[in-house]
Order: sequence, then structure tokens, then C-alpha cells
Amino acid sequence: MPSTPHILIVGPSWIGDMVMAQSLFRLLRKRLPAARLDVLAPQSTASLIARMPEIDRAVLMDIAHGKLAWRKRRQTARELRGASYQQAIVLQRSAKAALVPWLARIPKRTGYRGEWRFGLINDVRTLDKRRYPLKAEHYALLGLAAEGDTLSALDYPALRIDSENQARLIETHRLSLDRPVVGFAPGAAYGGAKQWPASYYAKLAEQLDSQGWACWIFGSGADREVADAMARAAPRFSVNLCQATSLTDIVDLAALTTRFVGNDTGVMHLASAAAPSVIGIYGPTDPDYAPPLAQHSQRLWLGLDCSPCRARVCPLGHNACMRDLSVADVLAACLTPGDPAIHALHRFDG
Repeated sequence: MPSTPHILIVGPSWIGDMVMAQSLFRLLRKRLPAARLDVLAPQSTASLIARMPEIDRAVLMDIAHGKLAWRKRRQTARELRGASYQQAIVLQRSAKAALVPWLARIPKRTGYRGEWRFGLINDVRTLDKRRYPLKAEHYALLGLAAEGDTLSALDYPALRIDSENQARLIETHRLSLDRPVVGFAPGAAYGGAKQWPASYYAKLAEQLDSQGWACWIFGSGADREVADAMARAAPRFSVNLCQATSLTDIVDLAALTTRFVGNDTGVMHLASAAAPSVIGIYGPTDPDYAPPLAQHSQRLWLGLDCSPCRARVCPLGHNACMRDLSVADVLAACLTPGDPAIHALHRFDG
């Protein structure tokens, strides 16, 4: 590879995945300090690239998740041919994700074996999930020079904080920093199976509010009902920021929290790259695969026999993996982090 390599990374479409991919970007920047690193990304996650100092440029390709959009991919590839990329790193395993680097005639196309990708990926890597269980590690491994190289200690995602935007948000939303703050991500865009019950979130907010903690509630329009219920339950110090913040705004405000609590969703992982302490609530997904990669983190998971099923909707109809995770456990994680009496506290065994 030339002394100043030019690399295109085909980035993920999901928010949490793009955050975890920063571990790969940090590895590449450390291994190839003079390289030019560009990320191909949809509009939904491209805004995060500006907060990743390892990346030189975001290349937009806004295609709906799961769509082939052949004409759009071919057009994007034509535009990229003149950029003289020596390598493309494709993070997803689908054939669609590998099309643009192949059409752009990028000579080295690195990725894992996936669906119908023979020829599209010509630097095929294998993955030892027992040795490397974390999803962030799976991304980072693609940044090693060759198959079989050893991955050193993972650099966790760390998004840049914009202090000017932070100050603007404090003024706009009249936020007070004179008491401890819990940030909340109560939504679950992936599906209801990943959502801790709305009534539990409201009860947790009520108890924190009564003890003098501020509750900052984040979310999209789909989370309005649970956010409003939490705000009503915590009338003294809650701030309902649902539909009032961009992804980068959440980054800047998460950095000011004492704790951040959320389901296993993009916003929780986004906060993990900025907040000092994050509590991830898990049910149908594996906390040892995509834990909150924060400075300090706790993952709460009951580990039922039916978990992790990774389903969007509970196939058994009871959603016990989330329903049976108590408010008391999450409250204790906020107030006394790491307390061994927390029934659902899960420790990584890798």
C-alpha cells in the first residue's frame, strides 16, 4: 500500500453500529497515521462522522435500509472512481454493501464472508467469535494489516464534544447542572422486545426525582408517550427533550450527565461514546456482544433461558426478559453503581 493510502470504509446504517465502528477508525488512524480515511454513510449516521477526528470525510449515499437501489449505487461508484482508493473496508456482510467498492474498481476490498459476495470481496477475513466476542472488535479486526494479525486492546468510541453547542443547549432548554443528572433513552426503534416497560421508566424517574436527581429524557416522535409519562412522574427536575435534539446534541448533553440509562438501542450506544457512566438494559439481545462502551458501564440482564432470542417482538408473548427486570435494580445501579446486591447486574466473562 502507498505511503499515503486512501481508504474507503462502507459504514453501517444503524446509529449504534456507526458508533461502535469508531473503534475501527481509531485503529486505522493509529496504524496508518498518514492515511486518508473516508466513510460511505447514509444521512442518518453521517452527522456523527464530524465528531470522529480519525475520519477525513463522510461520503453520503442515502439509500433506505435493505434496498438495492442499483442506479444510486452505480452513480455513487462512478463518482468515487477518481478518488484513487487503494482499499475499501466493508463492515456489513450483505452483497449490497459490497457493490459500490466493486463498481468503483477499488483494488483491495476487505470484509467478512457473506451472502453471495464471491468476487465482490477479494480480501476475505475470518472471525473467531470466541476470541473476539464484541461487535466493536469484529469491526476493528477488519483494520488489521492481514488475516491472522492480533488485535490489541480495543480503543473505545469517543465522540468529540462541541462545547459551544453544549452551552447553547443548556441555555435553550434551561438546563441546570447543580444536581446529579440521569439521561434516559427509553425508546426501542428496533422493536418492542428490546424496550423496558414504559411504566417502569416512569417509576424510576419518579424515584430519582424524589431524591433530587434531574432526569433528561431523549427520544424521537415514536417515544413521545413514554417521555411524557416520565416527565409527569418527575415534575420537579425532569426535562423532556423528546424530539428536541439531534444526534450530535445528544452527544453533547450526554457528556454532562452523571448516569445515562437506556435500552440496547442506538441512542444508548451514542451516549456511551460521551457519557461518563452508562447503564444498558438488555433482554432479547446479548450484553456481551454489544455492551455500552463507556468510561464506566453496567449492563443489566436476567439471562433467561429464552435469551438472547434477538427478536423484534417477543416470540413467547410475555417479554419476561424485560418485564421481570425490576425498577429497584435499575435505581440501585444509578445510586450505588456495581452493588453486588443488584440481581440483574451482568459481568462480562470474556
